[in-house]
Amino acid sequence: MAVTDALKLTCATCGQANRVPVDRLADGPKCGVCGAVLVDGKVAELDAATHDKVTRGDGLPVLVDYWAPWCGPCRMMAPEFAKAAATLAPEARLMKLNTEDHPQVSARLNIRGIPLLILYRNGREVARLAGARPAADIVAFVRGNGH
Repeated sequence: MAVTDALKLTCATCGQANRVPVDRLADGPKCGVCGAVLVDGKVAELDAATHDKVTRGDGLPVLVDYWAPWCGPCRMMAPEFAKAAATLAPEARLMKLNTEDHPQVSARLNIRGIPLLILYRNGREVARLAGARPAADIVAFVRGNGH
């Protein structure tokens, strides 16, 4: 198998980089260190260090929801974001970062309001979408930005 036939996926649980064959993405690949499922259509919660590893190096598009527990629109959008995660697997991974717990990430990314969705592809930010959105809009946003 050629190197191009595998993607690097960072485990949202332990931060370990894993190489996953492209043709196995739909099979629920697991982290080689902690055993967590890497692509399961569920929203993963990130900390600051894992956020940076995932957004800078993952082989799949990554959509991060920047939110806070006190934010009503953020809480309202959570089930829609989960639906979008299920729809987009295994073509993209959807994750969340609590901006209240990780204010340094918000400051570095110049996040002025939440909820905010940022799409990363090949280690770079490619698009932002502000405000609470239904699942269909989230899916269209990911697919409409170079997917």
